[in-house]
Amino acid sequence: MNFIDLMKYVFLGFIQGLTEPIPVSSSGHLVIFKTLLHDNVLNDLNFEIIVNFGSLIAILLVFRKDLMEIIKDFFLYIKTKEEKYYTNFRYAWLIVIGSVPAGIAGLLLKDKIETVLGGVKIVGFALLVTALFLFLVKDYKGKKEDGNISVTNAIIIGLFQVLALFPGISRSGATLVGGMQQGLKRDVAFKYSFMLYIPISLATMVLGVKDLVETNISSTIWIYYIVGAIVSCIITYFSTKWFKDVVKNGKLMYFVWYCLLAGICVILFV
Repeated sequence: MNFIDLMKYVFLGFIQGLTEPIPVSSSGHLVIFKTLLHDNVLNDLNFEIIVNFGSLIAILLVFRKDLMEIIKDFFLYIKTKEEKYYTNFRYAWLIVIGSVPAGIAGLLLKDKIETVLGGVKIVGFALLVTALFLFLVKDYKGKKEDGNISVTNAIIIGLFQVLALFPGISRSGATLVGGMQQGLKRDVAFKYSFMLYIPISLATMVLGVKDLVETNISSTIWIYYIVGAIVSCIITYFSTKWFKDVVKNGKLMYFVWYCLLAGICVILFV
């Protein structure tokens, strides 16, 4: 085992965990680091699958109570048809509906978009777009609760998630902006944003498992992968909790300034 190589995977797991939940684009940062470091580790697609799985586990832990209640009420409503279970039954379907646009677009366009628009300068401009979107909704408060989200709201927010196929456009940022633009309260938009992350991340993981299984990966590399995934999971967990407080307190300007400065630096100097 090479300590330097291990630290590379730890570093990338940290970057994944930090940037996945917050609105700065984890995929965009990956492109930036690929350009800056010219390291083979950064081109390891299997590792991307593994660290994304680490982030998914963290998100599931953060929202475990909400998810358990949604799943429980979904099946209880099917069984009993009692009104008290209907809100979460309906919410579960809104998650499915909101995930459809990105699911379809991902299958049809993801590879083409990454091939044509995967350059680091494009990421710089995309970060500026993310900064603009966040700035436009930074003072929005909204009034809609979970039970007030309409099918139209879900579809529109799902279309915002499609924008995250472009490297440099943050998935969490796009869906949060979409939710707030549709009149959802900040905490409601935050929750729905991450509910939409779960099925998309699961689908990505399932699609990537075949390639992962067919690849001849040494035991040493597996250790690197597992360590990176653990780091990604831990950092994602705490990063998500912190981001929740930021959204609740209306402090999105933190990310407006970061995306603005990062975008300008990438365009000018990378």
